[in-house]
Amino acid sequence: MTITVEEVKTYLRVDDSGDDSLIAEMITAAKKQCMDILRTDDESDLESAENGKLAVLFTVAYLYEHREDADHHALNLTLRALLFGSREVSF
Repeated sequence: MTITVEEVKTYLRVDDSGDDSLIAEMITAAKKQCMDILRTDDESDLESAENGKLAVLFTVAYLYEHREDADHHALNLTLRALLFGSREVSF
């Protein structure tokens, strides 16, 4: 799944380039977290998931906006709801 820094910056409504490297790292972390929720190691499963791209964008936005006080349990519950239909039964 290809999600660019520019695409995420548009989603976040960020205009400057000061956080580009941070956003790039968050994209990688968000993909991994969404793949963990899907119970897969194959990124193509995330790409084919019904809400896969939205889940990654949401995760990056959440991590970006809540850098100091992220509630990862609440985030994971939201991701499970977004990805439930594509989630593997077992890992």
